[in-house]
Order: sequence, then C-alpha cells, then structure tokens
Amino acid sequence: MGVRLATETSAARLVGRLSRAVGRGGGTTLPGKLLWKVDPGAIDALAARLPAGVAVVSATNGKTTTSAMLARILGPRYRLAWNNSGANLASGVASTLLSATDADLGLLEVDEFALPEVMRRVRPRVVSLGNLFRDQLDRYGELEHIADRWRVAVAALPHASMLVVNADDPLVAELAEGRPQALRFGVDDPRLARPTLQHAADSKYCIRCGGPYVYVAAYVGHLGDYRCPACGHARPELDLAARSIDLQALDASVFDLVTPAGTVRVRLPLPGLYNVYNALAAAATALALDASLDEIVTGLGTFTAAFGRFERIDAGDRRILMLLIKNPAGANEAIRTLEEGRVPATLVIALNDRIADGRDVSWIWDVDFEPLLEQAERIVVSGERAAELALRFTYAGYPASQLEVIPDLREALDRGLALVPTGGELGVLPTYTAMLELRQIAVGRGLVRPFWEEAP
Repeated sequence: MGVRLATETSAARLVGRLSRAVGRGGGTTLPGKLLWKVDPGAIDALAARLPAGVAVVSATNGKTTTSAMLARILGPRYRLAWNNSGANLASGVASTLLSATDADLGLLEVDEFALPEVMRRVRPRVVSLGNLFRDQLDRYGELEHIADRWRVAVAALPHASMLVVNADDPLVAELAEGRPQALRFGVDDPRLARPTLQHAADSKYCIRCGGPYVYVAAYVGHLGDYRCPACGHARPELDLAARSIDLQALDASVFDLVTPAGTVRVRLPLPGLYNVYNALAAAATALALDASLDEIVTGLGTFTAAFGRFERIDAGDRRILMLLIKNPAGANEAIRTLEEGRVPATLVIALNDRIADGRDVSWIWDVDFEPLLEQAERIVVSGERAAELALRFTYAGYPASQLEVIPDLREALDRGLALVPTGGELGVLPTYTAMLELRQIAVGRGLVRPFWEEAP
C-alpha cells in the first residue's frame, strides 16, 4: 500500500471509529464518504487488493436479496467484503472495501445509477444484472436511460469478466449479446405465467424494431418468454433455468435448478416467483465464482430474507409480516405473494416520498391493489404521503369506514397491532424509507436486532 493510500485509509477509519464512539449511525458509511470525496481512486486500489476479485450485483428489484443469497452460498468458501448494510452508492462501496482488511472476495450490491462508475473502478470479475423496472423516475429517468448507461459500462468490461444477465428481461438480456463470457438465466415454467401482460409492465416493445412483443409466458411484470413477430427478436437460450416450480404459499418456493453442471432440486424458504428470480441470479453468479451445486443448494436452502423484504417479526402475542414495496412491479409481486398465502385481515400500508423512495408517488396508481382491498377488513395508511394512498384506495371503492389515515408510522404500527387479535398477524407493506423507520421502531422495542449487526 502506498503512503498516500495508507494515510487516507487510516484517517477514514479513524473518522468511523469516532463517529461510532459518539453514537452516530453514520459510522458505517462516513469513512467511505470521506474517502470518496478525498480520493475516488482509492476504491480502485482497495478493490485490486482482493485476491479473488469482485462480484457486483445490480437490479431495480432484488439486488439486496440476491446479494444476501450469494453471501450465504459463498460465505464458507470466501472471506467476504460485503455491503450488507445496504449502502450501495460509491461511498458505501468505499466503506465496505475500507473495512474489509482480510477479505478474499468483494461482494458488492450496487445502485443502478452508480453501477457504471463502480464497475469502472473495481474492474469486477463477475457482474450480475437482474432486471430493469420503472423506479424513481425523478432520479433515474426512463428505463432506456439506465439501460444506455449499463450498455456503455458493459462494453468497457475486461474481456475476462463474466456477465450474468436475466434473459427474461429484454433490456438486460440484450447487454450480453455477442459476449462470450456470459451466463443467461430465466424461468421456464409456463404453468406459473400470468394470463396477460400486466398493464404496468414496462418493456413491452421490441428493443430492435419497436414492435410489440408477444409473450409465450409473462411471469413478473415484463419478465418472461418474449418474441417480436415483426423482426424475430426473442428471449435467448437459457444457461440456467428454474423449472417444475412449486410455490408453497408464504412458506417456501421449490424448483428444479437446471444448469450446465447438472440439475438439482432447490427448496428456498422464501415465497414468491420474484424470489425464484433472485435465487437464479445468485446461483448463476455463484457458479461463475466457482461454487458447486451442493454449495448453492445448501446456501439457498438455509437462507433467510434480507431485512424488510419478507420478514416476520414477533411483537408480543402478535406477529408482523413485512414486505417491501417500492415500485409497481415490486408491489404487484408482494401482493401476489400475499394472495398465494393469505391476505392478513389488517394491513398497514406506508408511503414516503424521500429521495431514496423517489419524490414522484404517482406509481401507486399503477399498482394492482384491488386484490388486497377485496380481502382486507381494515387498512391503516401511513407515511408522509398517506393521504395519496387513502385517495387511491377510495377511488378503488374501499369503504371509508374500514380505512384509517395515520401519517405517523409509530402510531400507525401501534394502531394496526391493536386491531389484530391475540395470535394474529399484521401485514405491513412500506416503501423503502418507511421500512427502515418501522424496522428501527422494532429495534427500539427489542423485537429485532439492527440489520448491520445481524449475521449473514
């Protein structure tokens, strides 16, 4: 390590220790923010020291869960530099690399917009790209803008880098065209396809000629087996596939994982087809990092959900079921998951509009909330934009007598729990910052541990 880098890293670590000593939560990210401001090139040097290289994971939906699955699979094989706190901007990556003094492999969840800069600096061994959905339009712009940025970043990848892509997403699958070092994954079980493409689906039109895609099977949003009848552009052949899928309500997802190394039966203790996609992304990335099928089956089989994504929290003689919602595709899948199990009689649905959520909340009108509204007996809407949720549900015909507007999250959680009978379960569907705040309330009550202290 050069003198300059040694001085910079020592100073950044000292700032982190001081921040934690005075009880400021920024101790996990502040060192990286400082290092990133002082010398962005330090990330390059820190990443280059990892003997097994760096794996980068990005997607609109599922990157946190996919990264956590990878940590479970790869943890016995590698000492990981993993940003499990969810700090996925360049400064969070810097903090992770800075704190991992004895790691072998970098496992980095990266924000979609920050991905090109991080890729350029860490020169990843493997890049895993899961999907592109409409999200935070005020920050990211339209999907094509992110896809264009990703396309440039992928074109600059070292030839030896492996690219893992979701072949069921037209914009993402196209990034691997012509690249020999690529693995393509997808779902291959038409029994689980939706009868029609959802109205909120994003990539409906051919990326080559602009004609509408025809779907043999539409699985999650616009993800599926697509083909353009005008020019013939279609989903590429799958290197890894999930077949014979058995979605076991809210308990598990079981499927055949078909890979070039063989086929194995996987039992994932998480519900929902979207989590099958996350597992596919993790399995493909793990194979690219030399993991065996046995390691993949064991890792996925013992996995527990990333915080707030699908989490059950005991709250005295009641239980909280928390599912994150942050855009139309993700919210629709959370609702679909509840339908496949049992929709709780009482729901708290929370909507914030902070920078990490996206200021534009018009996306709630593209979410198919109606199946929830038909079954829920009581709904408490909360968060900074609770009034907009109330308006959305009122327009959908939900009775005003069953709807309560409580913007304060703590009060809304308490009200929801009070409405649930002893032994019952409260369903909580928050946006990102609302999820963090609700979880912090649970931490303060001793119901869960802070996520940055939890074991992978």
